Amino acid sequence: MGEDLSGHHADRIQAAIASDAAAKSALVASWRRSSSLHRLEPADCSPPHYLTEAELAQARQRIEPLLRAAQASLDRLYLAVGGVGCCVLLADRDGVPVERRGAPVDDETFHSWGLWTGSVWNEESQGTNGIGTCLVERRALTIHRDQHFHTRNTLLSCTTAPIHDHEGNLVAALDVSSCRADLTEAFVNLISMAVVDAARRIESENFKMAFPKARILLAPVTDKGSGALIAIDADDLVVGATRSARLALGITQQCLDKPMPAADLLGWAEIGPKVLAEAERGALQRALARADGNVSAAAQALGISRATLHRKLNRLDVHRPH
Repeated sequence: MGEDLSGHHADRIQAAIASDAAAKSALVASWRRSSSLHRLEPADCSPPHYLTEAELAQARQRIEPLLRAAQASLDRLYLAVGGVGCCVLLADRDGVPVERRGAPVDDETFHSWGLWTGSVWNEESQGTNGIGTCLVERRALTIHRDQHFHTRNTLLSCTTAPIHDHEGNLVAALDVSSCRADLTEAFVNLISMAVVDAARRIESENFKMAFPKARILLAPVTDKGSGALIAIDADDLVVGATRSARLALGITQQCLDKPMPAADLLGWAEIGPKVLAEAERGALQRALARADGNVSAAAQALGISRATLHRKLNRLDVHRPH
């Protein structure tokens, strides 16, 4: 990159930081953090810092369950964007890519830019960039070309979305990066939608893996694609909720630390004998269904006599399947 262009970018960054734009612009606020808080210089051309192989292995191990949950979504996202010169990166909460998808023909280019596993992309070391700024601001965003703080990164376009674990904690960031000069705003918007969708799928898959014995329900929220899921155990008690569900339903960790009936949370609660009757009716109907309508077999499965089961069926007006 020419010295004039490099100097122009640095001057533009410094002028924006010196103005009052940081109060109105999240981007300028990030530039200011990069300069004032992290003491970075826009024109610094130092190569990206890399973890050692041992450090990278430790970073991968720390989020190993999430990595397993993410594989299919990473593959699907790469199929969507890889053919147009993009790579896919899954970074941990420290801004270090620990998993990557990219075309071999582009490997040398992307490696030279630091778009590789083990590189460090937090704001503290790289200034304003997709992965680092997403992790600081905890939201999906795009840092497009000269929106980057460091001049050396201004040929990159990076679209990133945060990923939360099964307890709602921010643990990773999903990024699609490109160094193509012809990326249009419309195409960047399409990439953004794909990245956010993939991040939600990863969160959902990770949530299901965290509660393998629970029933997973979609919470009754306006945005059905938000990934608002709750996990319910065999006693119909809520044992988990995704970040989206926690925000939508006002669920705190303190709520989940004590037994919480799913019916209360979802507004299905009934009071009094009707609740017990419905629960008993449901148990009887399930037993009959499993026994293919055979009352003797259903009674044996329930641990009661055939006569007792008949009385219950009559009292609760349960009809045997034909």
